[in-house]
Amino acid sequence: MNQYDKMTKTPVSRLILGLSVPTIISMLITNIYNLVDTAFVGQLGTSASGAVGIVFGFMTVIQAVGFLFGQGAGSILARALGQRDKERASVHATAGFLSSFTAGLLVGVVGLCFLHGIVMLLGSTDTIAPYAETYITYILIAAPFMCSCLTLNNLLRYEGKAALGMIGLMVGAVLNMAGDPILMFGLDMGIAGAGLSTAASQFISWLVLLFMFLSGKTESKINFASFKKIRPAVIGDIAATGFPSMLRQGLNSLSTILLNSQCAVYGDAAVAAMSIVSRIIFFAFSIALGVGQGFQPVAAFNYGAGKYSRLRKGFVFTAVLAESIIVVGTILLIVFSGSLIGLFRDDPDVIEIGTRALILQALASLALPPCMTTEMLLQSTGKRLHASLLSSLRNGVLFIPMLLILAGLRGLAGIQEAMPISLVLSLPITLPFAVGFFRRLPKEDREDAVDNSVKES
Repeated sequence: MNQYDKMTKTPVSRLILGLSVPTIISMLITNIYNLVDTAFVGQLGTSASGAVGIVFGFMTVIQAVGFLFGQGAGSILARALGQRDKERASVHATAGFLSSFTAGLLVGVVGLCFLHGIVMLLGSTDTIAPYAETYITYILIAAPFMCSCLTLNNLLRYEGKAALGMIGLMVGAVLNMAGDPILMFGLDMGIAGAGLSTAASQFISWLVLLFMFLSGKTESKINFASFKKIRPAVIGDIAATGFPSMLRQGLNSLSTILLNSQCAVYGDAAVAAMSIVSRIIFFAFSIALGVGQGFQPVAAFNYGAGKYSRLRKGFVFTAVLAESIIVVGTILLIVFSGSLIGLFRDDPDVIEIGTRALILQALASLALPPCMTTEMLLQSTGKRLHASLLSSLRNGVLFIPMLLILAGLRGLAGIQEAMPISLVLSLPITLPFAVGFFRRLPKEDREDAVDNSVKES
């Protein structure tokens, strides 16, 4: 079965599951090494553990750039392949990759020039700053590879070849987990070893992922022939389509910075605790997010091919399955909350602060699947404005004022409550967007395989 038939004729539930599994494995492995990184650094002390959380806020900036070009180029690429237009797909793949690498290089250079200021802006305390500066130096050097790694992985996922992306990410993750103890303790590099291990693993992943496109394993190609056809309009098209992802990731970064700044008032233990909670929450719910990312190429491909009934079935299946996963995850996190925090930092203050925050966020995450699925639907089908509006909700329009207000009114308790309340409030705002989309979607599938639906709406 060729790729077009696979994406438009395989039963939707089986197709989404098939695309979700490698994505979930990739995310789990990536998050495992993030958690391992956190655990190893935690052995260096509470300030070092807080430094990882500080730098994580900056890493979301790098992720925002990678997702901007990866999701933008990927969404257009998948709809183009749905119309059997491989040339257009290759041009956007090449443009997305080169733009991502260049932007990552710019982020790295600017970051190295203003290193101390950035670390303090991210919410460092005076005791955390030296660790954070050491760690972030390696992240900045690796920034172009980290950015374009994310872009390449998204391009593979939108092609329906998430398994190839999984291979690249797993290679880097395994190397990172092996490198941490060797460099940090075996060679006595401390937190610098954690940074070097992360940077080196990202570079290896980049080589593996790029090889997938250069070796003919993909439908779209990254090559010089496609490079010659890149025009400013192509890059603009990619940026506009990927903007919801950048907005979402950018607001994640801003929210993390503000959260760290608010926590810093209460000491290193508060910064470390909320950093650990963020890592655990993202890891615990990466399975549900992986299901949603398995839905994205199905949505984009079938929307481009005019298979609207498959789009409807895919949305319902994804939302229900993701919600089921979240329910199980919430129960486990509540039952084992204190023990989980203690795994990363055996500090009574960190455990106390983190346990309450983890329970609240786990409960509130029950509202996440419908919101997540709707955002992915709108972006994958080119509904830029609506996707951007929804992407700004949880970690921006709702969370930032909620954090500032509750921190002022309730102190540390308010900081713990801000994200859960924002998650719950985002649900009634999001649902009308999903209802409106499906009301406007044609009731019948399009008979012809090629029309102009790939154009941005």
